[in-house]
Amino acid sequence: MKSRVVEKWQIVHLLNSHMDTRPPPPNRYPQRAPAGQFQHLGLLRLFLGLAALTWGIAVVGVFISWSVATQALEGLGAQPNVYDRMLEYWLRMAAGAFTLIGFWYLVLMIWPQKFHAAIRWFGGFMLVEGVILLVHGLRLALPPFPFYGDVSACCIGGGAILHLSRYATPEHQRIPK
Repeated sequence: MKSRVVEKWQIVHLLNSHMDTRPPPPNRYPQRAPAGQFQHLGLLRLFLGLAALTWGIAVVGVFISWSVATQALEGLGAQPNVYDRMLEYWLRMAAGAFTLIGFWYLVLMIWPQKFHAAIRWFGGFMLVEGVILLVHGLRLALPPFPFYGDVSACCIGGGAILHLSRYATPEHQRIPK
């Protein structure tokens, strides 16, 4: 009799295990991508954000008056100059272009995976701009302020963006199996 009860239990257990159609319980510890990948992406976003601020601050030059602009430029080391319509036009043109560049760095910071192909180009752009500023700043024997800051922002920021750009690509965002 005892052997018969064991056989029934085994049959019931076998039927129940094959007939259970419930989904498996959720994994309490889902597999994650290695933490370093997200740290690198965070660093990339940080440098893209700093570039957006560095370039985007030029928006002020689009809206300020000519007298305030010349005072600001004199504070940065420029010689006083008289009003010239062409200089004001070039100020607005340069400020508008720099603002748009800053806007694109902001877009890259917000959606690095979507625009991953452009990030490398924008990192290289900053490096080239840093070299241009360095060559002409040395040639013109400019004082350290703001020359060193501009060159440092472009060279360090551009180099970091260029180095970290690979972490915005889709293959670096996948969870390893």
